[in-house]
Amino acid sequence: MKAVLWKGLVVVGLFCLATSLLSAQTFTSLADFERSNGTGPLQIIQGLNGNFYGVTFSGGSDPYCPPSSDCGTVFEITPAGKVITLHNFCSELQCADGYYANGLMQASNGNLYGTTRYRGAHYGGTIFELTPAGKFTTLYSFCAQTNCTDGSRPVGTLIEATNEELYGLTASGGGTKCQNGCGTMFQISLSGQFASLFSFCAKADCAKEGRNPFAGLTAAPNGNFYGTTYAGGRQQAGTVFTITPAGLLTKLYDFYSQPNGADGWDVEAPLTLGNDGNLYGTTFAGGVNRGGTVFKITPTGQFTSIYSFCSSSTCLTGFNPIAPVALGSDGNFYGTTWAGGGADDGVAFQITPAGEYAELYSFCSEADCKDGYLPNGGIIQSTDGSFYGTTLWGGDVTCGNGIEAGCGTFYSISMGLGPYVQPQPAFAPIGRQIQILGNNLTGATSVTFNGTPATFKVVSGTYILATVPAGATTGPIEVTTPNGTLSSNVAFQLIP
Repeated sequence: MKAVLWKGLVVVGLFCLATSLLSAQTFTSLADFERSNGTGPLQIIQGLNGNFYGVTFSGGSDPYCPPSSDCGTVFEITPAGKVITLHNFCSELQCADGYYANGLMQASNGNLYGTTRYRGAHYGGTIFELTPAGKFTTLYSFCAQTNCTDGSRPVGTLIEATNEELYGLTASGGGTKCQNGCGTMFQISLSGQFASLFSFCAKADCAKEGRNPFAGLTAAPNGNFYGTTYAGGRQQAGTVFTITPAGLLTKLYDFYSQPNGADGWDVEAPLTLGNDGNLYGTTFAGGVNRGGTVFKITPTGQFTSIYSFCSSSTCLTGFNPIAPVALGSDGNFYGTTWAGGGADDGVAFQITPAGEYAELYSFCSEADCKDGYLPNGGIIQSTDGSFYGTTLWGGDVTCGNGIEAGCGTFYSISMGLGPYVQPQPAFAPIGRQIQILGNNLTGATSVTFNGTPATFKVVSGTYILATVPAGATTGPIEVTTPNGTLSSNVAFQLIP
């Protein structure tokens, strides 16, 4: 069952080294979305309370949405699959709160932040804040400046830098040479103070910088951000770039630099920091087999394609990845494809940093795609050790989305990996307070940074606040609980 393609949508050293591919996995369908709580869930994040948060690109109860009830929601979902709607987009007159949201992030203050691509006060999209209790605030509406020099159509998720400022990208707008603008990078404080920092193609031609980013930024321990553009570059097939918080951009790589596009093109997902200090990503198209790729690139721009997906609908192992890969606690990467598999509706996969690939699950394996299909949001690993994700369609075919294809699902895949703790951020200077996510943390008696004891506060059973201690060095964080000692999935890196 294939639906129309919908687009629009350095952490150093992992404590555990990458393992060989695992053969045992268990797939579980946990929830079906119903139009009233949203249709088409996208990528999720794990929150401080141990639940997951995400957005749907349509559905919900939004009285001012054109067309009615088709503008999406923000939701919270428990690991057991209970869905709670926190906000319906276009709840405000003339959709001043925006609609068609990108993904979410949870900032150091505990609130959720995200962007919408459309509407807002100036019809260029918005930046919003949402408390875990559901209080919604629009912080900024794009196109507030003449000719949208402040940017338009934000993409991807926001990131929080070590200065506790949020950064993001827009696909269009900016003071550039492109019609409707080539996109921007912006900064916004947690309280809503906005600044546009960079406009693609404003001072150089688009071959030198790339244009029209389609995915969000990734923060690295060196203090810079890394990202990709959908177009521009020397071959007009997009680029990989690094950019400072002040807006100084350096292009690292031009896609389609290899014969016949063997390196891939059409990047629609953000980069992921690996345990080796490199960045890993996916291309939707291209590669040796023309079905997309998984690639890695060093912080200085050395590019390697590590896997090429098949382009045929008979490729049972999947092709056309549209979501980022997630770094697992075993050192391997996990992701999804938009196509391929037994029903040609996408697969979940595992891949080692060296490119050894294995399919984990083929979607639409159940009658009427009860298990879901088109897993465009990718998957993430929770601190309980299991992986969780969503599918764009499938599930309950009576949900009323108008095409009798289901409104999307929420699922888990268990690989038999144990629980761990996750530092947020995974790099910080001495004296900085960070969050440590986990499970069953109540009663914790010790937190150490590579063996150095830290002062900490157990806020709840799912997270701890800890201060990076003097004498700390790069290495794993360990939390001692009544049930045993939990190690971090990545080595925390000390930065100046």
